[in-house]
This record gives sequence, structure tokens and C-alpha cells, in this order.
Amino acid sequence: MSAIPVEQHAAAHLIEMHELTRVYQLGPQEIYALRGVNLTIDPGEYVAIMGPSGSGKSTLMNIIGCLDTPSAGRYFLDGIAVETMNDDELAAVRNKKIGFVFQTFNLLARTTALQNVELPLIYAKIPRAERRQMAEEALVAVGLGDRMTHQPNELSGGQRQRVAIARALVNKPSLLLADEPTGNLDSQTGREILDLFRELSSRGNSIIMVTHEDDVAKEARRVVHIRDGRIAD
Repeated sequence: MSAIPVEQHAAAHLIEMHELTRVYQLGPQEIYALRGVNLTIDPGEYVAIMGPSGSGKSTLMNIIGCLDTPSAGRYFLDGIAVETMNDDELAAVRNKKIGFVFQTFNLLARTTALQNVELPLIYAKIPRAERRQMAEEALVAVGLGDRMTHQPNELSGGQRQRVAIARALVNKPSLLLADEPTGNLDSQTGREILDLFRELSSRGNSIIMVTHEDDVAKEARRVVHIRDGRIAD
């Protein structure tokens, strides 16, 4: 794949959104999921995005994660104009710049923790020996150095989420994007994952966490509320 031939500018912010709008066409009806969102997030920030069901937070997360593109407005990620990209360019940015952590872990069942963490590096065409070393280092960083050869069904829920976080971090992305990361965990295990996020934030990782839980959002250094497709505060 060739280098990404898209508009770039000097990035003062990790994320810049200007009058971002997303409209879905349902037959003759237009549904506005986002209505002129303006948002900046700096490198190294730990931000929670909160909002009720239907507020637009999932749409906003999908656009931040380059899984969707806006209908109007500008979105710069690390200085790159996302709204101008085609599907191949978006896929390249997702692989290189964004690490995803999902509520349901999304691990491959019949592969080891190490092989799960290696997956983004395979897509990035990293040589095998280097890939293995990077995956091992990522698992050690999340406290799973002694679980590398275990498959997901041999791990607890918290350990599975740690594998997912290691996989998200292994490419050293600009941004860690977490969608309800404690939603499938009991309170004690959820606490451990939030402590890990705090530690990752203290090491300089940029984290955006989407949640509907107040006590989870309070872990972040900044909380962005979205309501009716607009930033509420």
C-alpha cells in the first residue's frame, strides 16, 4: 500500500474536529447523529466521552476511530484530514494510529494470548522475530508475562481484557480508544482495568474512553458530555 496521499497540517492537537456533522439517510428521512461537533484533544490526554443512548456518542467514537466518516465538517487526527480518505487509507490509519479496546474483548478463541497480540503486526507486515518480541513486551507491560501461551478460555475476564489492551498498544498507536472497557467485568476486575488505564495514561498514552457510567468516567482527567448530537459541556 502506498503512503497516505491526504491533506496534512502541523498538529498542535491529537484530535481536531470542526463543525462535524453525521447524517444518516433512512428512506426519505434524514437522521442527524452529530450536529456541528467542535472538539480538540491533546496528545497524552485521558478523556471520557459520556452520553445517554441515542446521544451520538457511538457515532462520534466510530468517526474518531476512522470506522466511519463525517457527512460534513473537518476531522484531523495527528494532523491528517480523515474526512478526505478512501477506505484503504482509513484502514491504514486504523492499523497504525489507533488501538481499539472493546467491551467484548474480541479475541480469537483458538490462539494464544501472544498470537492475539501479534495480529496487528501481521497486518502491518512486521517481520516474524520482531513481531514476537513486540508482542511479548506488550503483554509484559499489562502484567501478563506469565500467560503468553494461554488461550482466551484459560484466562479470566480481566486477563482477557488485558490481552486486548496489549493488542491495542502493540503498534504503539497515537491513540487508545476504549468502548465500555469494563462493561463485561465485575467491579473488582473493572477496577484493575481502570488502574491499568491510569498507569498507561501516566506513561503518556493518549486514551479516549466511551462510557455511560459516571464512576468510570471520573477516572479520566476530562469528561466530554454529548447530548442530541452536540457537545453539551
